[in-house]
Amino acid sequence: MSEAQVVMVDGNKDLPLHCPTNKTPSWNSHPRVFLDVAKTGDAKCPYCGTEYKLTPGTEPHGH
Repeated sequence: MSEAQVVMVDGNKDLPLHCPTNKTPSWNSHPRVFLDVAKTGDAKCPYCGTEYKLTPGTEPHGH
C-alpha cells in the first residue's frame, strides 16, 4: 500500500475542497467527496487517504 499524500490547501482559492481534485490523473480517480478543512484546518479523504491541510495564514471566505 502506498503512503498517503499531504496536500496544502489555500483557503482563499481552493475551497470548496473535493477529492479527487481537478489535478488528479483520471487513472487515479475515485468518487468525488467534499471535505471540510475550514473547521479544524485539516481533513482526510475516506477513499484514498490523502490528507489536506489548510495553509497557515490563509482563511476560508464564506460564500
